Amino acid sequence: MARAISTKRKAVFTVAAWIVALIIFFPILYTIITSFKSETEAIAGFNLIPSGTLESYAEVQGQYNYFKPFMNSVILSVGSTLLALLIAIPAAWSMAFSPGKRTKDILMWMLSTKMMPAVAVLFPIYLIFRNLGLLDSRIGLTVMLTMINLPIVVWMLYTYFREIPSEILEAARMDGASLWNEIVYVLTPMAVPGIASTMLLNIILAWNEAFWTIRLTATNAAPLTAFISSFSSPQGLFWAKLSAASTLAIAPILIMGWFSQKQLVRGLTFGAVK
Repeated sequence: MARAISTKRKAVFTVAAWIVALIIFFPILYTIITSFKSETEAIAGFNLIPSGTLESYAEVQGQYNYFKPFMNSVILSVGSTLLALLIAIPAAWSMAFSPGKRTKDILMWMLSTKMMPAVAVLFPIYLIFRNLGLLDSRIGLTVMLTMINLPIVVWMLYTYFREIPSEILEAARMDGASLWNEIVYVLTPMAVPGIASTMLLNIILAWNEAFWTIRLTATNAAPLTAFISSFSSPQGLFWAKLSAASTLAIAPILIMGWFSQKQLVRGLTFGAVK
């Protein structure tokens, strides 16, 4: 039987949750506020009341076309996500329903690659991209982002697939379903919440990736992360314009996260309660 929680305790937890949420969101909020200031106001000091000027946005758009890096970010994040799912779904299926002696070791090895400092492999990756002609190309960055986030995608899908009863797949086999039909028509529809949350999380991770996108691109395939870094110059940091560029870069992903939060939470908690 569930333990009753008093109204006072609920109020305390609610206030504490709002405080934590505001602390986490405050840097984003202050960036948005600063984007509506002039450069003089931005460097003057801490101030939560902007003048409301759109000068920084006009200068950002005039200096760099926002639409091109925006489309690059969309293509790279969505493309790498679809490619990662194409690879990860069969891999997670095999590990969840046909595990071997080394399945857990393989999963841990895949996850351990995320612990490696990216700068440690920058030089060989750069040489590989240069020799293959993939520098500053959407194809090269799509493959790179896929490989970066693939361990997380496999781990999440493996967790979701483990919650699906194997008897359902066995029944499909007895009905004559092939391996392809089993994955596409039986397994995938049952794991839609988990796949959707994995897809959303991977898009967010690919959208926010800065280390590789800045170092492997110049102009043609430069996404919004490179768009932001272009406003840091030897003359100094222009806080208002930098804040405007950052706001334009994070706005699409914030809007997507806001409207898909129910699906994301549902997928992240898929199988957690029985």
